[in-house]
Amino acid sequence: MGVATGARGVMSGFSRRGFLTSIAAGGSLMASPVFARTSWRIQGAERGDLRMVFYTDIHADTAPETSRALDLATSAINAQKADLVLCGGDLIAGGFTARPDQAAPRWDVYRSMTRAIEAEHHAVIGNHDLVGVRPADGSAPATDPRQDVKQRLGLSRTYRSFDALGYRFILLDSVRISDGAHLYDGWVSAEQVAWVRDVLSSIPVGTPIVLMLHMPLLTTFFNATQGATFQAQANRVVINNTEVLKLFAGHNLILVLQGHLHVTEAVQWRGTTFLTGGAVCGNWWRGSYFDTVEGINTITLRGDRIEWEYIDYGWNARRKTP
Repeated sequence: MGVATGARGVMSGFSRRGFLTSIAAGGSLMASPVFARTSWRIQGAERGDLRMVFYTDIHADTAPETSRALDLATSAINAQKADLVLCGGDLIAGGFTARPDQAAPRWDVYRSMTRAIEAEHHAVIGNHDLVGVRPADGSAPATDPRQDVKQRLGLSRTYRSFDALGYRFILLDSVRISDGAHLYDGWVSAEQVAWVRDVLSSIPVGTPIVLMLHMPLLTTFFNATQGATFQAQANRVVINNTEVLKLFAGHNLILVLQGHLHVTEAVQWRGTTFLTGGAVCGNWWRGSYFDTVEGINTITLRGDRIEWEYIDYGWNARRKTP
């Protein structure tokens, strides 16, 4: 298994700082300004290059500096001239403990950003996007905590798929409300598992597939930061990840896009790249987190490889870390 994790670097163009990691076959390389590009071999489509921006963990709120930061992020996204823009969830801050009327201004900030994005845009739901699960003021819980995100994004349900230039994209809802200490955990529902199985049965086996969800399916972050034997908590990763990954056995799953951890990380396992996409908000709008600055990802899918770059979009945090 190859692994790459995030750190600071220097990039050209509009970005003041940058980050790149590189993987070698059967090994790993840590981030360094020396590596100008990261590339993995894949069996992709042959209908032309597909350029994407992947961004995640926005945590939009109503602070004036957040809107200014999102303006910078949007400009950076549009500068990439992407065919697709994909978002990995946690679109707003604190929806879980907010009433719908309290969350509404946060949605307005995020939707202002997405309306300014110039490419086709798709997003998945994160744990913060569940609204009114446990309102902090003691008011009644929302009947459907997913109603807000469905309404705001114009969705009938929080999982779906689409095709682009010979690639099949599968977007999942990876958050389950829990009665445990953490109130939610990472889980792909039985309904979605059955749906994915049906989707895969209807496409040619060699079709290159990109999977996107908020909670990580595979990560080395906790082993790298807490020790090799550390067990990730249920609210940090997808608990039934092996069940989900087994669905793709015999299929061409080339890339998994995931968020939630606010760090950049790339893991390659059995021909699949698992890319954890950092965070637009960095350390919850307080600077970098484990040396991952506020940023976005650019990804190009070619017939024979993936190219990935993590770009700092130029935000200087104004809030202090507590």
